[in-house]
Amino acid sequence: MPSTAEVGFPKLQAPFWLGVVAPAGTPPAIIDKLNAALRESLALPETRARIANLGAEIKIGTPAEFGKLLADELAQWTAVVKAANIKVE
Repeated sequence: MPSTAEVGFPKLQAPFWLGVVAPAGTPPAIIDKLNAALRESLALPETRARIANLGAEIKIGTPAEFGKLLADELAQWTAVVKAANIKVE
């Protein structure tokens, strides 16, 4: 299998990330409440320490920023799959 550089993506980065999503149509007030609760939890020193001990870094943003990340990731990986001619088997 060719590397990503060999198929035209020499600068491709694939960081590991996690996020929380809600069903389509969830009211914005609920999304905001969930985001606030996650921010509060991820600000706790014990939570930050546990995540750091796993070698991870906490980066929390807005729901809109996460939506953009998802759209960017989809576009990036769609291009990689097409360029590499990857087919579902």
